[in-house]
Amino acid sequence: MSLAPVEPAPLAAALIRCPSVTPADAGAIGTLATALRPYGFDCHELVMSTPGTDDIANLYARWGRGGRHFAFAGHTDVVPAGDRAAWSVDPFGGVTRDGWLMGRGAADMKGAIAAFAAAATRFIAARGASFDGSISLLVTGDEEGVSINGTAKLMEWLETRGERIDACIVGEPTNERTLGDMVKIGRRGSLNATLTVHGTAGHVGYPHLADNPIHRLVAMLAGLTATPLDERTDHFEPSSLQVSTVDVGNPATNVIPATARAVFNIRFNDRWTGAKLEALLRERLAKHGGRWDLAVKVSGEAFLTPPAALAELIADAAAAVTGARPVFSTTGGTSDARFIRRFCPVAEFGLVGLTMHKVDEAVPVADIERLAEIYLGVLERFFAVAA
Repeated sequence: MSLAPVEPAPLAAALIRCPSVTPADAGAIGTLATALRPYGFDCHELVMSTPGTDDIANLYARWGRGGRHFAFAGHTDVVPAGDRAAWSVDPFGGVTRDGWLMGRGAADMKGAIAAFAAAATRFIAARGASFDGSISLLVTGDEEGVSINGTAKLMEWLETRGERIDACIVGEPTNERTLGDMVKIGRRGSLNATLTVHGTAGHVGYPHLADNPIHRLVAMLAGLTATPLDERTDHFEPSSLQVSTVDVGNPATNVIPATARAVFNIRFNDRWTGAKLEALLRERLAKHGGRWDLAVKVSGEAFLTPPAALAELIADAAAAVTGARPVFSTTGGTSDARFIRRFCPVAEFGLVGLTMHKVDEAVPVADIERLAEIYLGVLERFFAVAA
């Protein structure tokens, strides 16, 4: 008797029962690999390491060795549950209540990972020996953390093996209100900057003997925020600079401090690269003179998968299941799609994100099943196209 395909809701519940708060794996990667191996997936459980960081468990599971290759990508790590007393259920219990699967990671994104597995095994069962393509799952345990030993390294590992991917879906909870309302076709870039302004400490009663760095810092921030960085583009909102903290560390009311510091983030659209944006910042700040330092880290560049073949294919599959066609969007934060984009076309589509990272995170069990059907429809449409 042939093996029945994976049922998505029970697998999602089993994954939730693994308390895989970044960087802990807590058995999540092994649970997924165990579910896939009986169906013929070649599963590589890979622990990635970098000095000074936590080791991270990752999984590359592939069915097939040739033909066109479609990949599903996601993460089993989750954010902390927070105050457990605020939850109405055990956040790592994988409880189903009134038709909802509850627990940390239900929406972001263990439900989608289970739907990946269900769709892949259903497709393989239906095609049988006639299927000569490849399907893979790329799953990391380091998306909610520093993202050093996760998808980025997994893609490098694939490259060293000569593995080629033709298209990829990342199962982030992209939908805003109802399943099938949004496909992410790109993401804004993210630049974090620390601006430190140096002055000369002194007594507030003798300001001519001091140099107050706070005054210059305030002027510099005002200059950065007063002028918009750009206007919206065809698929992106205007770039946005937001100051997240200003710190002086001065408990005294009668002392001018020696330094003042501010941290800000810029979510930038496809008009910019991180390098061009940093150059603009330094140009604007230099106009204020004085001594200052700017430390910049770009965690991801803006990218766009034009709304063509892959996005339309996902939209068609979603509309066939839900009856409504999703919109294409680039809103939100960053995702691991930023590491995949240089290897193949990538888009994001998963469950509804209303409860992600919240107390009593939950998704309808019916949505997990419908998502599996949408992913199945994506595979059917993808592999119906001639190579």
